[in-house]
Amino acid sequence: MKLVSFGDRGRERAGVLVDEMVVELGVIDSSLPESVGAILEKGALDALAGAAAKSRSTLEHGRQGVWNLNEVRLGPPITNPSKVICLGLNYADHAREQKKEPPEKPLLFSKAPSALSGPADPIVIPKQDDKVDCEAELAVVIGKAARNISEGEAMKAVAGYMVFNDVSARHIQRSERQWFRGKSFDTFAPCGPALVTADEVPDPHSLAISSRVNDEYMQRSTTSELIFKIPYVVSYISRSMTLRPGDIIATGTPAGVGVFRDPPRFLKPGDIVAIEIGGIGRIENEVVAE
Repeated sequence: MKLVSFGDRGRERAGVLVDEMVVELGVIDSSLPESVGAILEKGALDALAGAAAKSRSTLEHGRQGVWNLNEVRLGPPITNPSKVICLGLNYADHAREQKKEPPEKPLLFSKAPSALSGPADPIVIPKQDDKVDCEAELAVVIGKAARNISEGEAMKAVAGYMVFNDVSARHIQRSERQWFRGKSFDTFAPCGPALVTADEVPDPHSLAISSRVNDEYMQRSTTSELIFKIPYVVSYISRSMTLRPGDIIATGTPAGVGVFRDPPRFLKPGDIVAIEIGGIGRIENEVVAE
């Protein structure tokens, strides 16, 4: 299943993506909550299998509650998570380009949930920092509460995956020696286009991942380069804090980010940033000035 949130910002509703059509889940089953996050919180993900089957019938009969994908705005699939947790230096090729040894343990930091934006929403360069960079990442979305979960059981807590861009204000990030503010400006976490449920991703550690600015590839790698794999990451985080349904874990970025290029390549107004992960999807965002 490919679950989406669609509609005006702050008023998104849950839908399912079928081919190039969006079907509103509330039209298929009025008992379902209005948001994807609330569906996960209610533990209703398994019940969506029937709704997904009905969605194709709805599509075929042209009933109310069906839109062409290009007719609607997609928001972030999860609009209001309790946490957005990110990993630093979690790709072997990214460590090599910095000439650093891989970390012994996952390096965790957070982004403000208010940074989340949709897969085609603009990235806004703030007046405070014009050295803004993009980072292609595979995001894990938690489907069930997890506290002190074992590595062997961790994947049972995963609802699915989405494309994630960990946009970063590099001057602020470096000058303040901590990453939260430089990573958390509004629009600094475009994601989507859909939450692809885990059953559709047999091996999340063998996916092609890339970022492109205009016609130039910045990053081209594969999730096999992940240093800490997803089961370990989920288990590790759960030892410190309870993971809630809808929480997002961005698993790190591969080599090729702009800040480590010679000369550095930062985003500028008018750029088009595309992040793509095989089997998960593609997001594309225009860069604009504040």
